[in-house]
Amino acid sequence: MAIEVKDVMGRVAVAVFENAPFAEIVTVMRRYAVGAVTVIDADRRPVGVVSEADLLLKASDPVRHSVSMFESHRQRQDHRKAAGVTAAQLMTSPAVTVTPTTPVREAARVMHHERIKQLPVVDPVSGRIVGTLHQHDALRVFTRPVADLMADIRAQLPDERALSIEIDRGVVTVRGTVESRSQAIAVAERIRSVEGVVDVVSELACVREDIIVPPAT
Repeated sequence: MAIEVKDVMGRVAVAVFENAPFAEIVTVMRRYAVGAVTVIDADRRPVGVVSEADLLLKASDPVRHSVSMFESHRQRQDHRKAAGVTAAQLMTSPAVTVTPTTPVREAARVMHHERIKQLPVVDPVSGRIVGTLHQHDALRVFTRPVADLMADIRAQLPDERALSIEIDRGVVTVRGTVESRSQAIAVAERIRSVEGVVDVVSELACVREDIIVPPAT
């Protein structure tokens, strides 16, 4: 069973409105000990995100109003943010969001791909923000109770009840005998797909070898 964002997300939506001034954004970040805040419109829909990196441009880019025809799009964007005084002027847009039913595994991939540390969680119907998923929230899947982890692993292996399965701090060791090498590989992959599994140690014996590895040339 896939663990969804709603199972681990923070229920407090750390956000500011588009007209929030620079100082207010800094205050919110410090109060909630976060590295970014979601920017929302009047209907509480995410429109962007302001990160600490965006705010630091104010200090690192003293020539905030100089524009050169040779500047890249990124440089022009940084100059704009450095000159900004409200959330709307400072934010990176659009906001990358997830919904409460998004699988945590998928949300983690999004954070890694986008190089971001948190995601606004939005209602799929209204689009309004309902919470925030932080990186540490996504990592909670690796602290699941052993009984829950075992139940999900067994559910992935309905025809393999004779196999012995042990779990030690998220590392799953599976022992027993299966019909073929390809079946042993499939068993390990099904276990690995369970959220909360850190690694799989396969000590499965095979009745027959059905995978032929060509000799090295």
